[in-house]
Amino acid sequence: QSKYFANNPALPLVQVNYMLNMDMVGRLNAEKVLAVNGTGTSPAWDGVLDGFAHTGLQVRKHASGIGASDHTSFYLQNLPVLHFFTGQHQEYHKPADDSELINYEGMHEVTGFIMGLIEALDGDDKLAFSETKDEDQGRAAASFKVSMGIMPDYVAEGTGVRVDAVIGGRPAAEAGLEKGDIIVKMDEVEIVDINAYMQALATYEKGDKATVVVKRGAETLTKNVQF
Repeated sequence: QSKYFANNPALPLVQVNYMLNMDMVGRLNAEKVLAVNGTGTSPAWDGVLDGFAHTGLQVRKHASGIGASDHTSFYLQNLPVLHFFTGQHQEYHKPADDSELINYEGMHEVTGFIMGLIEALDGDDKLAFSETKDEDQGRAAASFKVSMGIMPDYVAEGTGVRVDAVIGGRPAAEAGLEKGDIIVKMDEVEIVDINAYMQALATYEKGDKATVVVKRGAETLTKNVQF
């Protein structure tokens, strides 16, 4: 739908200043981490976002305008974009994702942050657009032939990819990975962040095996994954 609108806009896109995308902002965690993707799509974003550091939200900025959500369609039309995201969860796209699991106070904080951002930009000129490196996992995901069967923690800090959930009966579960493990290496590839993980995963095919190194507390463990 976003792609269709961007290609067939109801008003000329030259009249559009920027696009803000709120996709999965209902599960703000206890650390109040808010991922903001697309911060490299305009030179204005960094400065205005830094001006809201006092809000209590821990903003994690990611530059790329490419991602697996609706902002990508508008970025590809040369519009500045931001995607707000509070993290993945086990009920994603499942009937169990019900209203009682929403962090309503967190949603209010995120909404206030975004409204403040809009108000701060209201008196400014049209935002300049910047292209970004395709560093996001969005395009890599399109080439996946296998799945680990984990739910990555997309807002975790530090090196590696933290496992937020392990899906039963899938390669990660069969190999003995557990919730809380931090994936730091897949075969010869150092997994420094979610983008490195996505790029590494895209190189495997069904039937391949991978040696996966994880940190579990103070331990470093090696697991053999069969895709």
